[in-house]
Amino acid sequence: MQKRNTVEFSVYGRNALFSDPITRVGGEKFSYQIPTYQALKGILESIYWKPTIIWYIDEMRVMKKIQTQAKGMRPIKYASNGNDLAYYTYLKDVCYQVRAHFEFNPFRPELKHDWNEHKHHNIARRMIERGGRRDIFLGTRECQGYVEPCVFGEGKGDYDDYGDIAFGVMFHGFDYPDETGVDELWIRLWRPVMRNGVVRFPAPNECPAELRRFIKSMKAKHFEDKHNFSGINEEELVRILSVGGDEG
Repeated sequence: MQKRNTVEFSVYGRNALFSDPITRVGGEKFSYQIPTYQALKGILESIYWKPTIIWYIDEMRVMKKIQTQAKGMRPIKYASNGNDLAYYTYLKDVCYQVRAHFEFNPFRPELKHDWNEHKHHNIARRMIERGGRRDIFLGTRECQGYVEPCVFGEGKGDYDDYGDIAFGVMFHGFDYPDETGVDELWIRLWRPVMRNGVVRFPAPNECPAELRRFIKSMKAKHFEDKHNFSGINEEELVRILSVGGDEG
């Protein structure tokens, strides 16, 4: 069921690298065939984010044929001077349609005064129209991405009548303490299936418990009352901006 604060956008680029952590052993990287939930969430947070809200990716549609391209790279050898030789396998010429929504973060009670659904939804849609607030990366910094509004499901995709494709066990995302209320970092895995080009993502709390792994203890950043997400007192921020405006 589509939420009333749903946003829809397309994201595309020349290359993408949604790397499988298992393939990083030895310094080489190999991309998953489709974006991970966490990668799409990161793209949306680059478009618009505040600690008041949590973005949830509902579904993703693959618009172009899945292709890979291997490139020889010379990453830095951190154990010694010089460079090493490695092969990175990228996705080539990618385009995805994404549908997502946000919910207010119940573990940030100090920001409850900012629970304005209409405001955040409108800002998010405007930021999508403008290509995002920050640079968009498709899995890694060297893969520049671009976003624009779309209507999810419109247009022809290469896998519209392809049937089911299973991708095996795949990384889903991280459970961060500021989004769970638990001072621990966990990793989530799942078994995605693409049906006629569409992947529907389960919510983080719906991922199989047997595919969750504890990583380490971690504490959430605390935002004091009457402070914005940058940690600056709102009254002080107004004063700074007013002084800056008078001087300009």
